[in-house]
Amino acid sequence: MKRLLTLLLITLSLHASEAQNIIKKLEKNLRGDYMYATMQMIVTSKRGQRTVKIESWSKGNKKSFIKILYPKKDRGITFLKIDNQMWQYIPKIERTIKIPPSMMLQSWMGSDFTNDDMVKESSLEEDYNAKILSRKADLATLELIPKENAAVVWGKIIVDVDLKNSVPAKETYYDDMMQKVRVMTFSKVEKHGSHKIPMIMELKPLDANKKKNRTKIIFEKINYDAKIDPSYFTKHALKRYSR
Repeated sequence: MKRLLTLLLITLSLHASEAQNIIKKLEKNLRGDYMYATMQMIVTSKRGQRTVKIESWSKGNKKSFIKILYPKKDRGITFLKIDNQMWQYIPKIERTIKIPPSMMLQSWMGSDFTNDDMVKESSLEEDYNAKILSRKADLATLELIPKENAAVVWGKIIVDVDLKNSVPAKETYYDDMMQKVRVMTFSKVEKHGSHKIPMIMELKPLDANKKKNRTKIIFEKINYDAKIDPSYFTKHALKRYSR
């Protein structure tokens, strides 16, 4: 009996290790050391549809800089994230605003994405314990539960992973009451350098009051080999690169 229990514990440990390794590969593939990208964000709601054009620079998951290119009324708005701190610069009023942790779940630019989504504050590998729920050929379904002291906003995330490309196929998010609140799907995987990336992401909230809502991000350009000037990751960049 003791031997069976020991074998069971070893098996569970190996499964946990495999799950964490899958998440590690996924995040390394998606983030890279540096990334420059341009994209369109199409926001659909009961009020209609609008498009936001975005330019972004990032260093791992610790630093990122985002600039709004379109529409004209929002052009030049910039966002900076360093570690767990985030700032926004609004050129119309020439003011820099620090966004507190309490606002990380608020809508980003009127979309279904949050401030946390756009600046990639959390890391799945560092902040969640992963477990394999099922695996069939090149598709694995993982359950991610927050680590005890992790400063994250989700109670659980279920991730369908394309193991061949180390990319997510679908992510389902649950709140701290374990209620399903949103689903994100990924499609059109392309190779950019040594990275394989879903060029389209679509987020659908499950709130009954947001039945018509969805936000789609379409990447237009991605470069993992770009040499990014370190000045982008300073507070001076907010106003300097706003122009």
